[in-house]
Amino acid sequence: MENILIFREDICELLKSRNLLTQAQIEKIKQVHRTRGGNLVNIIFSLDMITQDQIIQAVASQIGLPFVKVDPLELDSKVVTEILPGRFCQKHKLVVIARDDNALTIAIGDPFNETPIADIQNMTGMQIKPVLTTIRDVDKIINFFYGMTHSLNAAEQTLAAPKVNTSNLEQLHQLEESQDIEPTARPLIKAVNQILYYAFEQRASDIHIEPKRDETVIRFRIDGVLHTIWKIREKVTGSVGKKLHSAILSRIKMMGSLDISEKRKSQDGRIKISHAGREIEIRISTLPITFGEKVVMRIFDPEIIFKNLSTLGYAEHEFQIFKSFIEKPYGIILVTGPTGSGKTTTLYSSLNYLSNSTNNITTIEDPIEMVHENFNQIAVRPKVGMTFANSIRTILRQDPDIIMIGEIRDVETASNAIQAALTGHLVLSTLHTNDAPSAITRLIDMGVESFLISSTVIGVVAQRLVRKICSYCAVDYQPDPVELKRIGIQIENTADIRLKKGKGCVECRDTGFYGRTGIFEIMEITSELRKLIHDKADTIELRECARREGMVN
Repeated sequence: MENILIFREDICELLKSRNLLTQAQIEKIKQVHRTRGGNLVNIIFSLDMITQDQIIQAVASQIGLPFVKVDPLELDSKVVTEILPGRFCQKHKLVVIARDDNALTIAIGDPFNETPIADIQNMTGMQIKPVLTTIRDVDKIINFFYGMTHSLNAAEQTLAAPKVNTSNLEQLHQLEESQDIEPTARPLIKAVNQILYYAFEQRASDIHIEPKRDETVIRFRIDGVLHTIWKIREKVTGSVGKKLHSAILSRIKMMGSLDISEKRKSQDGRIKISHAGREIEIRISTLPITFGEKVVMRIFDPEIIFKNLSTLGYAEHEFQIFKSFIEKPYGIILVTGPTGSGKTTTLYSSLNYLSNSTNNITTIEDPIEMVHENFNQIAVRPKVGMTFANSIRTILRQDPDIIMIGEIRDVETASNAIQAALTGHLVLSTLHTNDAPSAITRLIDMGVESFLISSTVIGVVAQRLVRKICSYCAVDYQPDPVELKRIGIQIENTADIRLKKGKGCVECRDTGFYGRTGIFEIMEITSELRKLIHDKADTIELRECARREGMVN
C-alpha cells in the first residue's frame, strides 16, 4: 500500500470536492488548527462537521481501496488474534478480519500513516488484501478480541497453577476497582466484565454461556436472534481446562450473590452494573446440563425498559386508546402475550408515564425486573407468605393509587386485583394468553365471576415483538399477490403497491432488520362487550364483537 501522508494536509480539499465540507467550514477548521495545533483529521472529528465513516469513505475512494464496516459478530476470534500481535495492531491501527487460503484481509483504520504491508507479508508469508475502516471500529475490535484473549489466557494459566484453590473463589466477590483483589483473580474479572460490556454495546437482550464437550460457547441474543460471539477452546486439556468454565461461572455467581458451591440445581440471582452513566440490571439463571453448568443472563437496560409510550410501536389511534386506559382513575388493564413479547416494557413505561408526586405507585413482582426509585416495589416471596394475593391485601392498606401486579396466576390473585379495582384503584397486570379476547375467558376459567370482570376490566392489550426493517438498507419493492394475501391484504391490482424490505448491510448484519418494535391488539371493553362478558360469551363471540367495535388484530 502506498504512503498516503499527503492526505493529511489535503484532506479538507478532498472533502470539499466531494461536497462533504463547505469553504466556511474549512476556514473554521484551519482557524482552530492555527490556534491549537494538532492534525487536521482530529480537528475535523472534534468539530462534529463530518463523521469518521464519511472521511474514510472519501479517502478510500481516492486511493482505490474498498471501505468496509466491520461486523464484529462475523469475525473469527482465532483469525483476529492469532496471526498478528496485539501491540503491532494497536500501534498501526489495523486488524485481521478474514483469512482465505493464502490471503489475509487487513482492515486499516488510519490511512494517513504508512501501513507496513511488506512487514506483514514477511511475518505471515501470505498475500495481503487491505481495506479501509474507521479507527473507532479498529479500536473496538482490538480492545475486545485481544483483551478477551489476554484475560482468558491469563486466567487459564492461573488456574493451571497448582497453588490456586479453584474450589474457593471468594476473592472474586469484589468488584474490579477494589484494591483488595488477589492479582490472580483480576484476569477472570476482566474477562467477565468484557463479556458484559460487549453485550451492552451490541444491544444484546440475553447472554448465554454454554459448556460443550471441548469448549465453552458464548452467545448473545440481539433483536430476538442468537449470535455466537466467542468460543473458548481450552488450551489446557483435562480437568484443568474445565476449571476455566467453572471459574467464569463462579465469578458470575459471586456477582449475583449465588452459592458458588451449588452445582446440582438451578439458581437465580441479579446483578446491578453501572455502565455509560446508567445502572443496568442483569437477571441470572444457572442450570446444570450435560457438560456442566449453563448460565443465561437477561439484560434490563433502563433506556429500553422505561421507554416513552409513543415509541413502543403503537399506531396513532392505538396510542390514544391505550393512553385513555391508563389515564382512568380506576379499573383493570391487562397486557397479554408470550414470554419475551415486551409486556414488562409496556407496564414499566406506563407506570413511568403515570409517575408523579401526586401518585402512590406500588408494584408486586416475581422477581423485580428493574428498580425504579418512584415505585414502591415488592418482591414475591412465597416461603414467607408474600404471595401475589397476600401482597395485594397488604398494599390496599398502604393508600395506593396505582398497583402493578406482575402476573395473575390464580383465582385468589385475580379476585384481589378485582377487589382493588372496585375500591377505586388502577390495576395493571399480565396474563399469558395468545390474544386479547382470550384474557377474558381465561379469567372466567380461573373461577372469577363474570359480572366482576365486566364491571372492572377497562381494556386488554395483546402484543408481540417483531423485528424492524433496517433503515440503513431499506429499499422499495413490489409485492406479489400471494405475499399480500398471506398478510391479509386482498387487492386485485398490485401494480402501484410498494412495500419496503431490508436488502442487508453491515449495520443490520445482513439480516435486513435492525431493532424491534411492538405490534398490538387493543380491545377496549365497550358496553356491548361488557354485556357479552357478563353473559359468559366464548372467545369467538368476544373477538367478533371486538372487531365490530373497532379492534384490529
